[in-house]
Formats: sequence, C-alpha cells, structure tokens
Amino acid sequence: MRDIRKIPEFIIYLQERENMSKENFIKGAAILSIAGLFVKILGAVYRIPLTNLIGTEGIGHYQPAYNIYNLLLVVSLSGFPTAIAKMVSERRALNNYQGAYQVYKIARWGLFLIGLISSIFVLLFARNLVTFLGFPGSYYSMLSLVPALFAVPLLSVYRGFFQGMQNMTPIAMSQLIEQIFRVAVGLYLAYAFVDTGLEEAAAGATFGASAGGIAALLLIYVMFFFSKKKVREEILLSRNNRTEPVQDVIRSLLYIAVPITIGASIAPLMGNLDSLIVSNRLAAIGYTVEEYTDMFGELSGTAQTLINFPQVFSTAVAMSLVPSITEAFTKKQVKRLNQTANAGVKMSLIIGLPCGIGLFMLAEPIIALLYPSIGQAKHASSGALLEIMSIGVIFLTLVQAFTAILQSVNKQFHPVKNLALGMVIKVFLSYVLIGIPDINIKGAAISTTVAYLFVAIFNLYDINKTKIKISLIKVSSRALLSTAIMALTVWISFRFLLSAGISQRLATLGSIAGAVIVYAVCLFVTGTITQEDLELIPKGEKLSRFVRK
Repeated sequence: MRDIRKIPEFIIYLQERENMSKENFIKGAAILSIAGLFVKILGAVYRIPLTNLIGTEGIGHYQPAYNIYNLLLVVSLSGFPTAIAKMVSERRALNNYQGAYQVYKIARWGLFLIGLISSIFVLLFARNLVTFLGFPGSYYSMLSLVPALFAVPLLSVYRGFFQGMQNMTPIAMSQLIEQIFRVAVGLYLAYAFVDTGLEEAAAGATFGASAGGIAALLLIYVMFFFSKKKVREEILLSRNNRTEPVQDVIRSLLYIAVPITIGASIAPLMGNLDSLIVSNRLAAIGYTVEEYTDMFGELSGTAQTLINFPQVFSTAVAMSLVPSITEAFTKKQVKRLNQTANAGVKMSLIIGLPCGIGLFMLAEPIIALLYPSIGQAKHASSGALLEIMSIGVIFLTLVQAFTAILQSVNKQFHPVKNLALGMVIKVFLSYVLIGIPDINIKGAAISTTVAYLFVAIFNLYDINKTKIKISLIKVSSRALLSTAIMALTVWISFRFLLSAGISQRLATLGSIAGAVIVYAVCLFVTGTITQEDLELIPKGEKLSRFVRK
C-alpha cells in the first residue's frame, strides 16, 4: 500500500509543476529555436568547405549515399519522436508516470530493432543500393553511414521522451553536438583521405554523420541517466500509475507516427529519385559514370547548397506563423485570421524575393566567390544551375508559408498531398528534360523549380477554399518594388566596381553589401514592413521599438 504521508508532497509537486509549465514551454521553445538556427546555419555552411576540398565529383559520391540514409532515417526521425512526445505528455498530464515510462521503454526496443535491421540491411546491400541508383562510387560512403543508422533511431527515442517531459535542453544540446561532430569529423576525414581518392574522401565526409549520431546519443543518454532519479520519484509519488498492454501502446505509436512518416518521406524519396533519374538519363545520352557523377555533384554540392541558405530564415517565419494563426482560427476571429495569414505570406516574400533575385543576378560570381577551387569552367556551369534554381527560392518560401497556414487550420494533409503531386511533376519533367542533350543536368534544376511553383499554386488553391483569402498582388507589390530597386543597385554596383579595376571577388562582396543596405532601407521607405508585420517575428516588439527610434 502506498505511503499516505507522501500524498501532500505529491500535491505540492503538482502545483509547482503547473506553475512552471508555461515558463518551461517558453524557455524550451527559445532553446530549441536558437539551437535549431545554429544547426541549420552550420549544416548549410558545411558544404562550402567540403566542396572546395573534395570537388564536385567527390560531392557526387557523397550525396547519393546521403539521400539513401535520409530516406531510411525518416521512420525514426519524423513520426516516432512526435508520437513518443505526444503519448508521454498525455500520460504525464494525467499523472500516469508509470505509463509515460512504459511508452519510452517500448519505443526504445522498437527503434532499437529498426536501427539494427536498417544498419544490417545497408551493410549487406550497400553495393546493390548505390549501383541501382547509378553511383557505384558511393559504396564506401554508404558503408560509412551504417553506425549512424543504428545510433540515430535510439537517439530519437530519448529526444521524444524529453520533449514529452517539456525538457528541451537535452534535445537542443544533442542537436548541437551532433552537428558539431558531423562537421568537424567529416571535414577532418575528408581532408585526411583526399589524397587517397575522392571515393574515400567522400566516405570520410559521410562518416561525420555517424560520429555526430554516436556523440549525440552518448550525451543524451548521460543526461537521461541523471534524470532517472526524478522519473522514479514521480512514479513513486503518483497514485494514478497504470500500464497498458504492449500491443495497445504499439498501436497508438503507429497510429500517430505512420501518417507523419509518410508525409516526411516525400522529400528524401524525391532526392533518391533525382539520383536515379539523373544517372540513367545522362548515361542514356552518352555521359560516363565519372562525368554524370561530377555533374550531379555540381547540382547538389554548389547550387543546392546556396538554395538552402534562405530556408533557414523562411522556415523560422513559417514556424512563428503557426501559433498566431491557430489561435485566431480556434477563436473564430476571421478578420485577424486573414490579416495574420497575409502578413505571414508577405514576410516570406520579403525573404524569398531578394534572395531569389540576388542569387539569379550574381549566380556565377557567387559560385566563384565561395568555390574558388573547382575552376572557372565549373563556375560557369554551376552558375547556370544556380540561376535556374534561384527562382525556385521564391516559390519554396511561399510553399513553406502556405504549408504553415494549412497546418494551423487543421488541413495538415493537404500540403502532403500537394507535395506528392509536385514530386510526380518533378519526376516527369526530370525524365524528359535531362534526356535532351542540350539541357542535360539543367533539366533537374528546371524540374525542381517548376515543381515548387505547382506545389505553391496547389497550396494557395486549398487555402482559398477555407475562410482565409490570400491576396498575392497586395502582399507582394511593395516587396517587389523594394526588390526591383535592390536589383538595380546590384546591376549598377557590380559593373561599376569591375570597371574600376576591383577584383570580381571584391566586386561581388561590395554588390551584396550594397544590396542588403538598399533593400533594408527600401522595406521601410516603401512601407513594405509595418509594425504589425514586425510583431509576427519572435521578439518583434523590441525590433519594432528600435525601428521607430
């Protein structure tokens, strides 16, 4: 029989936890946001020195293995952490701490088996997988990811459990350690093996993911070990503990995890289809394995890397939209709902338009600035790819904003459907365009840009069927004017600096700096950004006061 002397102690504990829950939520959201921003920036920057070190052909060996790895990890990294967090949180809210701990234990064994099976599968069939995709040189890179395939699923269990406890610090710390080890070990091993061969150097770079996963797992396990005392105390003090049949817990986990996993698998599946189509279609028009591996490295290692930069900031805007729109939707405040949604789309365009147009105008100079080691010929060819994909940045930022809006009004399956349709369009266009000799690898860039355009259109159509009406002309007109003035500044400054005898690298840096200053001023002079827009951004009130001063 439970010691009744502990009941008052438990009541005090519950009161303290209730008072701290809001503070913990705000603190946790801030910690995760900061860590997430650092991780994304580091991940985006990582490809620049790596590409300079192992070249585009080395990236061509690296990327296909990474695409397979990402697809295999979708199960453990997308749906299951969310499902674990939700189920742990629900049981803790009912003071059923034993049940919350049961969810963790069952999920741990389940993801241990998933990690074991996937790592053994890749260990046995690595050569078959990369040969099927048409990139046999990625074999060592694929083998280097085997430890990560085992470690990362277990890592996701602990992240989900801590999230359910509203303790975000271990999650943020593990994300930081994972990315730091990934970058540091990957670059070091790539440097160590680059003289041995590009396949070996690419494998060293991919092993960074394994090193990061193992380091993060060890760290989060240590933090879990020291938190077990608190977990035991909660279980001991609670009067509402109960466990469920194992099959019921598994069923509940799968019910939450599977739909999320299906949606999250579309992007990595698209990456693998891209690898397969590029290799097959380029081989069909006469390119050798070495040639199309090099071309795929240009696409994924130079152009795509730069396209990822604006996403760091547009994703933050999209995430900040969700709570505001959800609140207005829940309270049925239609006017506020429309104002917030339109302001969010405008903020996304304020990021997407200048990034897209700026990358388009300075595509080749930026490639030459960031990737000096790949040579002038590849500066031109990679610049051509970046020109095409830069326009896709605008559509991608719209897709992110529209997706956040649909998720906020309980239409979360519509973006998944639209992304799947976009994948079909991309596959069809890639197959047709890459097979045309004069277009070749540029067909993959064109198909990506067109796919983002159609996904944005589909999402907008679904939004306008709700109570939200997005006026694209109204929200984009002033941002377009500011972007046009910025573009004129870039055109004049770049040519003036070059004609003045300044090197192309300095002219590029000077033009970018001038464009940033002119665009920032134009945003306020033209009234593109208002006080209401600033308040959408985290800490926007402080920024608003600074702008007024």
